[in-house]
Amino acid sequence: MDFVLTLHSHLPYVLHHGRWPHGSDWLCEAALDTYLPLLEVLQALDAQRVPAPLTIGFTPVLANQLANPSFTTELEAFFDQRATACAEAPAGLAETGDTALLPLVEFWKARFARLRNLFHSIDCDIVSAFRRLQDEGRLEIIGSAATHGYLPLLARDESIRLQLAVGRSEHRRLFGRDPAGCWVPECAYRPRAGPRPGIEEHLGAAGFRYFFTDAHLAQAGDALGSYGEAPLGAERFDADRPEMPAKPEGPIVRSPYQAYRVTQARSRRPVAALVRDPRSSMQVWSRHLGYPGDGSYLEFHKIRWPGGLKLWRVTGANVDLGGKGAYDPAAALRRVGDHARHFAHLVAGIAAEGGAGATRPQVVVAPFDTELFGHWWFEGVDFLAAVYRELRHHPGVRPTPASRHVMDHPPRVGLQLAEGSWGVNGDHSMWLNDRTAWTWSRLRALETKFWKAAPAALKSARTRPVLAQAARELLLAQASDWQFMISTGAVPDYAERRFKLHCDDAERLITGLADGADVERLVDDLARRDDLFPDVLASVAEVLRV
Repeated sequence: MDFVLTLHSHLPYVLHHGRWPHGSDWLCEAALDTYLPLLEVLQALDAQRVPAPLTIGFTPVLANQLANPSFTTELEAFFDQRATACAEAPAGLAETGDTALLPLVEFWKARFARLRNLFHSIDCDIVSAFRRLQDEGRLEIIGSAATHGYLPLLARDESIRLQLAVGRSEHRRLFGRDPAGCWVPECAYRPRAGPRPGIEEHLGAAGFRYFFTDAHLAQAGDALGSYGEAPLGAERFDADRPEMPAKPEGPIVRSPYQAYRVTQARSRRPVAALVRDPRSSMQVWSRHLGYPGDGSYLEFHKIRWPGGLKLWRVTGANVDLGGKGAYDPAAALRRVGDHARHFAHLVAGIAAEGGAGATRPQVVVAPFDTELFGHWWFEGVDFLAAVYRELRHHPGVRPTPASRHVMDHPPRVGLQLAEGSWGVNGDHSMWLNDRTAWTWSRLRALETKFWKAAPAALKSARTRPVLAQAARELLLAQASDWQFMISTGAVPDYAERRFKLHCDDAERLITGLADGADVERLVDDLARRDDLFPDVLASVAEVLRV
């Protein structure tokens, strides 16, 4: 059985939009806590000849930021800030009588220095470092929509096509090849609705061969049938009829342990869906039921100010922040080993399921947000490395990139997925609700204005730069992050401000196209601030040719 570990890396565009707490510091934290440590362990596994065929995605908006020269400047300043925190901490701990925590200051000091040296050793280029691992066949890098736009709720198909076209072209520019797989933002799916194509049709048209979906969308979906390739009128298996239960006593049960064909059998652009495994995912996702809540691990929420050092451990699920014990890195690493062994045994147990006459699992798909590891769960990166080491002792499990599994096991069972997402409630409600409905009304009007202006603006050398920047602002406004932050109530004011900013700027540019106003200075200012997607006009032209 194949094991496909998939990481989805994404942050909204924060460069040139301040530093703390939701500006470039957000990006630098992710790089220092997650991307560099992940690169470090992947290099170590390679040196130890431990196969770690990770499937990892970087959204184009994130990859553009990591490749921007401004990011290097920001991360160097962030390293300096962390070094200063380590230098000043001993005196502060002595004042408060917390000298027992001094060894942890040395732990952080050594870690920051090591990761800074790693950053310099890769010429301060995280994107190229992962690209080299891809080119050496160590991992697979998948693509995504340009700014993580919530595709099912975009008002126009042109906007969906632009998100995917920019996503594909930017992936090719930064990673050197077209992506086979796509991380559909928020795993959000909508089937064909009248003349509007389903999301899988858009993916196929953009050149993607597979994507990831959540288990409940497969379970609630309708069968397309395994034998669509058979002559017209040929009988299909009863299990493929949506009106027929798999067992007389219960509803149809669709296994998450196989890939499904989600396009019609005769499609010239076949697309497969890989389904998240709920059992293995729960062990990692859940702070309360899974590994991250273990008392030995670093406590995320208790932070020493000034400086931002984390010196305490989880201690216990019901222990308040004042009662947290000192962190012990060695003890935490021992628990990493225990949890990696447990996880590897769990996956191997799934591989062994199925008896005579039963279909054995073909694949376990474990998809996660990359930032969970290292940032939210500090020991998570070490856990990933330990899992790959442990899986060597389970010959029934083959760690493999997602595209290799799809290639080796072309999906024969067809399935029409249900509509929804991997968000709370499994539907669109995390992004479309009473608090966010106004954002979709504004985006709908903005999309209409943009696509009305685009054909004429493409033809003029004077208006092309204006259209290009308007496209960037539209794409940034479409990021799913804004509605998510509004809905969770975490930083709604910030999300609303950023959303309105990009909408306002896009509208100013589009208005300038319509009335012939001189907006050259505005274009220059916005191009310096929102410096990404250099070839966006080629994608706009591609969309308009369809």
